[in-house]
Amino acid sequence: MRPKIICHMIGSIDGRLLSDRWTPLPEGAEVNTILTVYDEAAQRLNGQGWIVGRKTMADMISGTARSHGAFDTSCDRSTYIGNRGERAVAVAVDPSGKLNYGTDHVGAEHLVAILGKQVSDEYLEELRNDGVSYLFAGADGQDLHSAMATLGDEFGIETVLLEGGGTINGAFLKADLIDEISLLVYPGIDGLAGIPSIFEYHGASANELPAAGRTLRLLSVETLSADIVWIRYAVDRRAVA
Repeated sequence: MRPKIICHMIGSIDGRLLSDRWTPLPEGAEVNTILTVYDEAAQRLNGQGWIVGRKTMADMISGTARSHGAFDTSCDRSTYIGNRGERAVAVAVDPSGKLNYGTDHVGAEHLVAILGKQVSDEYLEELRNDGVSYLFAGADGQDLHSAMATLGDEFGIETVLLEGGGTINGAFLKADLIDEISLLVYPGIDGLAGIPSIFEYHGASANELPAAGRTLRLLSVETLSADIVWIRYAVDRRAVA
C-alpha cells in the first residue's frame, strides 16, 4: 500500500516559490524565520521522509559525475535498500539517473532514488557504492503509482511529505497521488508572471485539468511566526462527469 502523501510547501501570497524574490518579512522578523517555520510545521505532520524532484535534490548534494556506459536494460531491475537503519528517507525522483550523490544521506535522512528501468548497470553500481537505495517507476521512470507502492511496501513508509518543486508536485497532482495539502503562506509578493509556482503540470494542451475529480476540504488554519499562515486541506475525490 502506498503511503499517505502530504504536499508541504511555502509560497508567497501569489503562489510563487523563489523566496529571494519575495517582498521582505515584517520589521523585526529573523532572517531564518522562513526555514524555521517550514521545518517546525513539517515535523508536526509526522512524515517518515520527504520527496523532491531532480532539480531540487541537485541543490542539496555535491557528488561528482562519473563515466557510465550506454543505457542497458538486459539486467534485472529490482529494489535495492542500502544501510538505512531507522532513518527517515529523502527521496529524489530522477527517472534518467542524472544525479550523483557521493553519500547515502542528506542531513539525517537516508537517500532513495526513484529511477526508470532504462538506467545503466554502471549507474546502479554507483548508487550502491554510495549507499543510496533505489526503486523503479516503470520503464521510463514515470509510473509514480508503482513507485509509491514500493515506497510503502518495501520501505515501510506510511506518511511522506512531497516538497517540490512545482513540476514534480504537478506530476503527483495529475497522478492523483496527493492526499493532503499543507501550505504555508508567506506574507509577501513576487508578482512576476512565469515564476515557478506550487503546482506546474506540463500537459499536452491548455485544456488539461490536472486536478479534475478532486475538491479541497479545509482542515485547519493557524497563524505562525512573522505572520506566516499555515493552511491545511484534505484532498477529497469525487466522480468526474
